[in-house]
Order: sequence, then structure tokens, then C-alpha cells
Amino acid sequence: MSDDHTHVQEFFGARAAGWDSRFPDDGPAYAAAVADLGLRAGDRVLDAGCGTGRALPPLRAAVGPTGTVLGADLTRAMLEAAVRAGRHRDGALLLADVAALPLRPGSLDAVFAAGLIAHLPQPAEGLRELARVVRPGGTLALFHPVGRAALAARQGRRITPDDLRAEDNLGPLLARSGWRMTSYVDEDARFLSLAARVD
Repeated sequence: MSDDHTHVQEFFGARAAGWDSRFPDDGPAYAAAVADLGLRAGDRVLDAGCGTGRALPPLRAAVGPTGTVLGADLTRAMLEAAVRAGRHRDGALLLADVAALPLRPGSLDAVFAAGLIAHLPQPAEGLRELARVVRPGGTLALFHPVGRAALAARQGRRITPDDLRAEDNLGPLLARSGWRMTSYVDEDARFLSLAARVD
């Protein structure tokens, strides 16, 4: 949906300072989605498109002190907001494009991505890059704290047949990008699709 990185940076840069205050009640939804990711102590996980880092505390709690938590975002202002909120204490923050991550192949056990897919200029390319950095059998969580219909209503738009997050569109997109969808939930209270990295 996004045409280029500049648009994404401008959109989120202008909203970074007040982002958390716009969505103050999302914490439990993030924690529940992280729990569904099935992380274990010592795991290595990336929050792709981490924004202000709302997922970093539950990710840190899930992997414990021996685990690795990274947060990557394209927008410097969002990472600065994460630091102001103290979330940099739960994970290392990277100013990086999720379509070109500075990480070794297979170096992660899992990726958490909240609201990311709608902002990728080339969704298949971005998902392939996430697959590159995750070990075979590792997990991807595509999450949003409200479902597709609720989000469309909030934004004053209708869901269209080409919505990337529709199950019939997302499953094949993931399959073309190195993932196999393992679960799909689209309810008013949340959107969560889990996928496994194929060998």
C-alpha cells in the first residue's frame, strides 16, 4: 500500500511523538500475541517495524535474560520515541529497512511484525527477507491489535478484495516468500497470522 520508504518515514515521523497516547490500551493485545508466538528462554527474536517498541517488553519477558531481542524500524523518530519510553532496555534498536536487514541468514528464531505488511512497498520482498534471517522451522507473527474490519472502520474505508491480510491473499503470499501459514485469526479484537519458516 505504501509507495516508497519516504512516504512511510514521513507518515510515521510526523506521528511518532504521540503514537503511544493514541493507542494506550494495546498492551494486553501485544502481550497475548507475543505469547502465541511460542518463544522460549534464550530465543532470538526480531520486532520488525517495531515503531515505538510496544512489543519489546513482552518479547524480552518471553525470551528472558539469555535471549536476544532486536527492534528494527525505518523511522528514526519512532526509535527515538521507543528510547524515551525506556523500551530500549528490553531490546537493541536498529535503524534499518526490514527488506534489507543487517543480520546473518538463519540468525533468528522468530519475527514479530505488528502492522508491518501494509507498509511494505514490496510485501513479498519484505517477507522473503524476514525468511532469510529466520532459521528453518522458525516463526513469524503478523499482528494488529484490531481486526481488518475494525481497522477499516476506524480509518473510514471499506475492505477491498485485494487486502493483503485477507486469508486467501495472505496464505499464497507467505508461501511465495518462504513461509507456511499455520494459523489465522481475524476478529474485532485482533488480527494474528502465524507462519513457519519452510526448509
